[in-house]
Amino acid sequence: MMFTSKLPNVGTTIFTVMSALAAEHKAVNLGQGFPDFPMEPALPELVHRAMLDGWNQYTHTNGYAPLREVLAKKIKLLYQAEVHPETMITITPGGTYAIYSAFTAVLRPGDEVIVFQPCYDSYVPNIELNGATPVFVNLEFPDYRINWEKVKEKITPRTRMIVLNSPHNPTGAVLSAEDIAALRELVAGTDILLLSDEVYEHLVYNGKQHLSMLRYPDLLARAFVCFSFGKVFHCTGWKLGYCVAPPDLMREFRKVHQFNCFSCFSPAQVALTAYFSDPWTYLGLSGFMEQKKIYFGQLMAATAFTPLASHGSYFQCFSYENISKEPAIAFAKRLTTEAGVAAIPVSAFYLDGTDDRVLRFCFAKKEETLEQAVALLQKKFPAH
Repeated sequence: MMFTSKLPNVGTTIFTVMSALAAEHKAVNLGQGFPDFPMEPALPELVHRAMLDGWNQYTHTNGYAPLREVLAKKIKLLYQAEVHPETMITITPGGTYAIYSAFTAVLRPGDEVIVFQPCYDSYVPNIELNGATPVFVNLEFPDYRINWEKVKEKITPRTRMIVLNSPHNPTGAVLSAEDIAALRELVAGTDILLLSDEVYEHLVYNGKQHLSMLRYPDLLARAFVCFSFGKVFHCTGWKLGYCVAPPDLMREFRKVHQFNCFSCFSPAQVALTAYFSDPWTYLGLSGFMEQKKIYFGQLMAATAFTPLASHGSYFQCFSYENISKEPAIAFAKRLTTEAGVAAIPVSAFYLDGTDDRVLRFCFAKKEETLEQAVALLQKKFPAH
């Protein structure tokens, strides 16, 4: 049987490649973005209680209503936004699913989507599956800032959407007030939609503030805003997230959602509803993870790697310019096989071959994991 692939250029992801290599060589894996420490014990206990209490059947396709109500209160507290839980919030099986559903709800063949590189690897395949065309704007190295003049140059009558990601994966960059002002000016008076990937919303450091699209009524009116419970509560395997959008966009989102997923894992939704009753469960997350970031940075000072600024997420990028001139993918593989530490080459987050000789390390790990990894790096690549 002959058929034509809808994603002919997509193969095994760099995350799978590096994790397999790490397993083969028994390397410390600082590549993939997941914690190696347990979540808060109260959460699995609440899930267990929900199961015992009978919450084991389908919940509403839009999500457990009390959870959506709690999320609306959280959004009001954090972003001073009035979000109606019945018409503007949908619970999803993960943040990546929410992103896919948002693209699928509105994109048509011929549409163009502005994508900033480096970018999370699901964006481009999602856009292409819907017959649309990604239009790339590279972030300015080494701070990974948006050059809004370059964005303006890329806008055409076919521009349907702009994809934003803050805190940013893989770089840890965050949007500034200047970015928000430029974005508001750019889209005012247009039909351009926004997709805002904010799965690391509670992991912001260095005194920065998360500038969510939810803060700005004019931006929210044209935005799908996607979040993840797994990323912020250290339970990535739960695959649970949510999307917030204005009612007209959410109606289209739900048309896709109801035939793609229908309903998400009920016990976890009930558990999260109870857990969210204390705002400190999410307000305290940045401080907890920032201490890991600081500790990792202190350890890495003993190596020849040069840190780049990171203001959010699970990740810290480091340049190896002073160590090697190898391409990032080749160096990352050698790091795994020879030094015993796996990282992700940032060049893998570009589709145009850009390679600034940078690796992404995940610091959302136990202290002993970070210590073990850096000891191996220091042995192989000590500070000069």
